[in-house]
Amino acid sequence: MKALLDRARSFKRRVDFESGEYRKLAEGQYPEALFITCSDSRVIPALITGARPGEIFELRNAGNIVPPHGQPGASGEAATIEYALEVLGVQDIVVCGHSYCGAMGALKSGDDLSGLPGVDAWLRLARPGLTPLLDGTLNDPSLTDVVQLNIVNQLTVLRSYPAARERLDSGRLHLHGWYYEVDTGQVHELDEDGLFRVHAG
Repeated sequence: MKALLDRARSFKRRVDFESGEYRKLAEGQYPEALFITCSDSRVIPALITGARPGEIFELRNAGNIVPPHGQPGASGEAATIEYALEVLGVQDIVVCGHSYCGAMGALKSGDDLSGLPGVDAWLRLARPGLTPLLDGTLNDPSLTDVVQLNIVNQLTVLRSYPAARERLDSGRLHLHGWYYEVDTGQVHELDEDGLFRVHAG
């Protein structure tokens, strides 16, 4: 913790806040994309994308899950999606899952999460869409398979949000599925055929 605190204290000295870039941030934010990913500490959106401050609006939670539209009660996820679309006008949304995901690993293994009722209730949102892989029909699907199906499922849930659907229908919004490999840094993109592929850049 001391190292984190020391770096926070020296942040102002390490960054040129007199530059036009940082002064402009005080006027408002105009991010290009909403980036939905896992809260896993190994997944850092700005590091992966090279984004500068103000370029991406982030939504992070265990398992990069998008709750169904219209769920009762307050939802930080729904509020963030709504704000990104209706106020910030983002034109792209990325759902990014990753290798070695603990949330998806717990679902794959059928872990007893009764001691973690909040985690259990949250992951329950993702379980139905993963049934084809987790109900025993397929012989021992890989964690990669589970994570990638979850990405596809969360993109489907996003399409159920009226603000997203309206923008998709008018061509003002594009959805992207990414699978990030923690140990290699490789990013696989979901293509039109429903396959995750690495694009040489």
